Amino acid sequence: MTNIVKKFGSVIACDHVNFSVKNGEIHALLGENGAGKSTIMSMLSGTYKADSGTIIVNGLPCQIHSPKKSMKMGIGMVHQNFRLVHTLTATQNIILGEKGQIWRSTSWMKRKSKEIEQIAEQYGLTFPTNIPIWQLSVGEQQRVEIVKILYLGADIIIFDEPTSVLTPAEAEQLFLTMQELKRNGKTMIITTHKLKEVMKVADRISVMRKGKMIKHLYKEETTVQELAQLMIGREVKKGITVESHPLGKPILQVNKLTVQTVQGSNALNQIDFTIHEHEIIGIAGVAGNGQKELAEALTGLIPWSSGTIFFEDDQIVNPSIQSLIDKGIAHIPEDRMKSGLAGSLGIVENLLFKSYRSKKRATLGLLKKKQNEHWASDLVKNFDVRTSDLHNPVQQLSGGNQQKLLFAREIDQNPKLMIAVHPTQGLDVGATEAVHQMLLELRHSGGAILLISEDLDEVLHLSDKILVLYNGRINGVIERGKEEKEYIGQLMAGLDAMEGVVL
Repeated sequence: MTNIVKKFGSVIACDHVNFSVKNGEIHALLGENGAGKSTIMSMLSGTYKADSGTIIVNGLPCQIHSPKKSMKMGIGMVHQNFRLVHTLTATQNIILGEKGQIWRSTSWMKRKSKEIEQIAEQYGLTFPTNIPIWQLSVGEQQRVEIVKILYLGADIIIFDEPTSVLTPAEAEQLFLTMQELKRNGKTMIITTHKLKEVMKVADRISVMRKGKMIKHLYKEETTVQELAQLMIGREVKKGITVESHPLGKPILQVNKLTVQTVQGSNALNQIDFTIHEHEIIGIAGVAGNGQKELAEALTGLIPWSSGTIFFEDDQIVNPSIQSLIDKGIAHIPEDRMKSGLAGSLGIVENLLFKSYRSKKRATLGLLKKKQNEHWASDLVKNFDVRTSDLHNPVQQLSGGNQQKLLFAREIDQNPKLMIAVHPTQGLDVGATEAVHQMLLELRHSGGAILLISEDLDEVLHLSDKILVLYNGRINGVIERGKEEKEYIGQLMAGLDAMEGVVL
């Protein structure tokens, strides 16, 4: 790829970028959110068309106008934002790219499901193949995307932030998968911001910053520290220190809570815990062990079957979403663009979602346009949301800026309880640091935080107490200062804390 330029309005996403990858190598494209790495790969995969520049594949100049054309040339991309039809099953999604009608005999579909299951099992990426995508966890949806590319037989595979929704064990399995693909002659490009993963799996590394290509290096020629400085453009700060704080009064008390899945089984089975002021409770667990249902029950998105929930001194019974917002419960959802933000709307509109009825934001049902724009501008500045215009669609923001915008809206409501689900998923070093600082400042000011994350390092770093979920039950409670990563990993895998057996 030579002198590639791509603009979105007045924003230059890629500024005369040069990038090349050798046959049969694993090449990491490194950069912060918004650096342009996903954009350059989207042009190689046919999602975007370059404004100018040349793309050469296997020695031949080519025009890539669509993902279909890219796939014909042996190039496939596993996107960070999944390209799946939620009402179809995993099998149906994977075979959508095949010629001819997919709605054939039951026996034909069974053969296809079996074929897909074999590929998934071969690479350690198993998932239910015959239930709708919307019923799968985010981690399982990610696996469907990866298996789809393997099924279609691409020779050049682009992974856009491939481990952003995977547990450490799943990430390790993915790295083994990549090595196996490399041994079979596949070429892989990984766009990421995770420096340790880059040093573990990549042969060569290219670094982008603010739409420009900064440097190309072999892994043996560099260090994590150098890559971080190249990526951010400054010396990297040391990690945030989490200081202890005396607990305040109980904010949320959950007693024998049971929540059922849409299939009727128990996603949560009689769990108990309490969160106090000035406290972060971390939930550790492999995807699909009840974390999703816990967050949705506590924010009014789904009902619970039995048990009681008290917020401060009041019992919550059949709550609406709005009633929980009014009580002071904030929510950072698992998928910010699906459940948190409206991508086609601007920053002002997205910030108004939870306060447009208030007297500060409207009079007699009419929004105070200028006042709201000043308010939004102040929030954007205070939370360091980087944008050229308050009215640009938020889908044009980088993932880190989308997440900071989401935090700005929720924290502006002065919440008593923050339920943060995967708050740094897919974010770079700088954005992760900013999100962690916001959570700690909320804790310091008296807020209570339920942190649900599949990033065990994040849970260990921030939490005052860790609850390990396995199969819908709390399989262990770990106090700060007594964390043993290996032991927590065993609890996450189902080791009984008392008897040392798998549940």
